[in-house]
Formats: sequence, structure tokens, C-alpha cells
Amino acid sequence: MKTLVIALIALLCYTTGISQNRNAVLIETESFDKKGGWFIDQQSMDVMGSPYLLAHGMGKPVADASTKVTFPEQGTYKMFVRTRNWNAQWSDKPAGQFQVGINGVLNPKTFGIQDRNWNWVSGGKVKIDDLNVEISLHDLTGFDGRCDAIYFTQEKNDVPPNNIEGLEMLRGELLGWSKEPKESDFDFVVIGGGMAGTCAAISAARLGVKVALIQDRPVLGGNNSSEVRVHLAGRINLEPYPAIGNLVNEIGPEKGGNAHPKGHYEDDKKLKAVLAEPNLTLFLNHHANQVETKENRIVKVIAQNLETGEKLAFNAPLFADCTGDGTIGYLAGAEYMTGRESRSKFNEPTAPEEADNLTMGISVQWFSEDAGMPVDYPDIEWGLPWSEEKAFAITRGDWNWETGMGKDMIKETEFIRDYGLIVAYSNWSYLKNHYSNKEKFRNEKLKWLAYVGGKRESRRLVGDYILTENELRNQELLPDGTAPTSWTIDLHYPDEENLEKFEGEAFRSIAKHIKIYPYPIPFRCLYSKNIKNLMMAGRDISVSHIALGTVRVMRTGGMMGEVVGMAASVATDHKAEPRDVYQNYFSELEKLMQKGVGDTSLPFIQNYNEGGTLMETQKVK
Repeated sequence: MKTLVIALIALLCYTTGISQNRNAVLIETESFDKKGGWFIDQQSMDVMGSPYLLAHGMGKPVADASTKVTFPEQGTYKMFVRTRNWNAQWSDKPAGQFQVGINGVLNPKTFGIQDRNWNWVSGGKVKIDDLNVEISLHDLTGFDGRCDAIYFTQEKNDVPPNNIEGLEMLRGELLGWSKEPKESDFDFVVIGGGMAGTCAAISAARLGVKVALIQDRPVLGGNNSSEVRVHLAGRINLEPYPAIGNLVNEIGPEKGGNAHPKGHYEDDKKLKAVLAEPNLTLFLNHHANQVETKENRIVKVIAQNLETGEKLAFNAPLFADCTGDGTIGYLAGAEYMTGRESRSKFNEPTAPEEADNLTMGISVQWFSEDAGMPVDYPDIEWGLPWSEEKAFAITRGDWNWETGMGKDMIKETEFIRDYGLIVAYSNWSYLKNHYSNKEKFRNEKLKWLAYVGGKRESRRLVGDYILTENELRNQELLPDGTAPTSWTIDLHYPDEENLEKFEGEAFRSIAKHIKIYPYPIPFRCLYSKNIKNLMMAGRDISVSHIALGTVRVMRTGGMMGEVVGMAASVATDHKAEPRDVYQNYFSELEKLMQKGVGDTSLPFIQNYNEGGTLMETQKVK
């Protein structure tokens, strides 16, 4: 069993009130040896400073998390716990509550009931009689209590810092996180292990490129993983390159459907495909949050292990941002767009008159199952006010259980996800305990509720070409077309009735569709305009908000990934940059797109959720 050994240290004096010399112990909860029923949540770590442990029991307390710690000496310590009361913005009654145990004895303080923001909460004084101590987190409610870190100190005036910079310094001093990262060299580094990134990595590896794939979750698949459970959408194997999509068919799940049992999403199938590639090295649970550049080129990307805090540096001549949020491009200084462009910006008929910050939202899906016997559920006091008029008498929250439209999808991720949670809990508790026809739900058990939000839109990185509604609807084909997008222009908006009932905080959406013919995405949309060695695939490519409505679905993203992997092969062969591939070597990329990289011997299984594509004879301009 791994043991955290924290030695006696001398720390610099910070303006946050940390004294200069002290005996101190810092425990990051994501590094706990045994997670029990707690999950690592990294979705907002760049905003609040760290991954944390989340007790996501959907109303049933989860098993304890625990770890072994070695203290520098015996004696009395002050204990602080970094946590927050996540639903304080909606109720004065806390939802997520937990205690801290020391060698099996629970501290009497209840945590998760204090500050609505992330902060250190005093747990009073504790006596440490043995240098080797077991620290545990004991969940009390099952309703998403969360704990970032625990700090012990013997100094009277020692209070740990709460700002991100101070926390980073503290971790560096106490845990060694400030050490220089271990360096590795690759031909091509792909950041983001959704369908787009996974396909990009496999595609390049099969063509002889030495690839690193960095994913900040324990599974691959992104929105198509068992953590989010969105099924694949769109068509593959379309003209002018019908071989593109064979890899999507190879690694994509056979079954469709949103918010279904875990097995539908075949996480192991994706993982097996990646691990089978000798040229591909996978780094799960690594969050890329630093970029070094020189002369508008990325020199290296630095990623942090979510559990140990260890940092790794990835050096390469080529990178692909498949993060969805455009994180690597943003950190590198790439040009990007957010929100909705005005109608005059690209002369798009569907665009609003004035630009605004409205984006498509995050789905927090859920479903219940018939347990064959009565199942109780807590009658929560901390939920939103609910009624017969507000209730949704359903057993599945699908794609349209969507929150956060118009909010900052990067900085407000935790709020948006938490709002999705509280409305799901409020509705389900009402159905089980107060609904006029609650007998209908008597045997229903809340089986699954996502704690990882399914994003649709955030940053879009600007390439040499920005694809808009006009090219898509008018079939204005371009000479550097690649993977065809085939889904409708599918744009989501807050449901007006829901928006009114919940005072401007809608959690239900509507979709408006515009059918298009399949349209080959220009290669110039798949690399950055101003970061010379950065490509992208997925929902962060160079498109307008309107055009994002079609390209954002995952089969299309996977096909983009196949193309980006092929382009990495061409660029590697010629020691070239992505723009060079477009300008000088596009004929070589065309040959690879005609051949494809997927296994053609496999049966075609991607025949669900293909969408309302216009497939009759098309007029080409």
C-alpha cells in the first residue's frame, strides 16, 4: 500500500498567513490509496486549483475513502479540511456532508455544510499518538459531498492558503509537486481521449508515427464513455472518402441510446484498440494544463497525474487539441471564438442579429430502473422548490436534460454540473415522495446520474478557414475537403416554458434542426491559424457557432481524428507543419484518406442514430 510520507519542513512565509517554520502535513484526497465509493473529479481543477474526491452516491452514503500517512512527530495538530457547501447557492440546508476519521475515530465536526465556495474549514485540534496514521473520509448523505485536501499543522498561527497560487506553492513544498517534470519525446502528442482524440492517435500510430495520447479521465471515449453515456451520431463511410469512418466503426459501440447501462458504451473496446498499437503510449488520468511555446509553435505540453500530482513533459514537433474545450490552443495563445457570432459576421441567415454568449449546454443525464420491489428515496429538504406543475414524471433524463446555456462553459463548469444534479435530485425526490401518482414510481430505483457533464460547446479554435452555415447549406465544396459532416445543423436553446418556471435557470432544452447534404470539412479547419504545429479534431475546430451544430457529433469527430492522424503522418514524413500539408502535400493526404486506417474486415455496426441527412442527388456548386 502506498504511503504518503511528509517530512518536517521549513516553508517560506506567504502573505496568506503561513508561518515560516512548522511541522505540517498536507494530504491531497485524490491521492488516497483506497477511494471507496468516492470519485476523482477534475472537471474544474483549473478554476479551483485541484482535483478532488466526490461522494456521488445518488442519495445513498458511499463507502469510506482512506489512506496511510506518516506524520513528522507525535503531538497535537490543528486540522483543516478544504471543502465547500455545493448547494448553498440554492438552499440554506446542506446536501453533501462528511466527516474525517483518524485511525478509525471520526472527528465530531461535519464538513460540507459551511462556505458555498471552496475554502479551508477548521476541524479543531487532534492528537496524533502514532506516526503512522490512517486518514479516512466518511460520507454521511450520498449527495455529492466533496473534499479537496486535509492539512495538519502544529503551528499556532498557521492557516493554509486558499488562492490557487498559494496552494500550488504549498503543494510544491510539502508534496514535491514543484519538481521539474519528467521529459518524453514523441512525434505527435494528442490531448483528449474522446472519439476524436482516440481516432487521431490510433490513425497516426498505424501509419508509423510515435504517438502519446493524454486523457484526463480513467476511461476513453469522452461523451461516449460510460461516465457520460451519449451515443454516437452521424454517418460514416461517405463520399468523397468512403474509407474514412472505418476506424470509428472498429472502436465504436454496437448499441445506441443515451443514458443506458454502462455496458452499452464499451469502454474496454476503445481501450483495447489503443493498447494494441505499439507506436502509441496512453496516459490516462493525466490533465494537460501547461504549454510552452516558442515562435508561435508549441514546444512541449505538461500534464499532471490526477492522483499523484507528478508532472510529465511531452516534447513533439506536432500536437493535436482534441480536448473539446480548446484547452491546449488557449494555453498556447491560439486565436479562438466563443458564443454566437452576429449575423453580419459571416452573413449566416440563422445567426442572431447581435453577437452574444449563448452556447449549447451541458447534459447531466440519468435513468432509473424497476427494482421489482418498493424502493425508498430521501425526501430532501435542500432541493429546489418543486410542485406538480414543475415535475417531470419520467424515468430517464436524456440529452435535453441540459443546463448552463449562456454561462461560461470553462469557468462555471462546476456550477453548471451541480445545477444539473440538484434539479435531478429535486425532481426524483418529488416523484418518489410527493407526486400525485407516486405509486407509478414506487418500484423505481435511481440507477445512474452523471457526475461528469456532457459538454457540447465552449472554445472553437480559429484555423486558416472558418466553416459557416453558408457553405453547408449551399453545398459550396472546397478543394481541401476531408471527413464529411452529415448530421443536421442541430442547435440547442433553453426551453422557454422551463426557463420561465425556473426563473431564468433552464435545465431543459429544445433542438432546432436544419437538414444538409453531407459536406466534406476543409482541412484548413483542422489546424490553427497562428500556432504553427497545432491541429484539432472534435468540437473545437474552426467553425462558426451555427456550423458547430453539425460537426460536433462524435462519429464526425472520430472521422476528423482519422484525418488528423493521417496528416500527422504526412507532416512527420516531410518534417513539415500542418499548413505545409495543405499547401504542398495534400495529394499525399488524399491517398491516405482514400485508403483509410480502420479494419475493413469487420461488420458494419454504426447504423443507429445516423440522423436526418439529405441523401438524395445533391446540387453541387
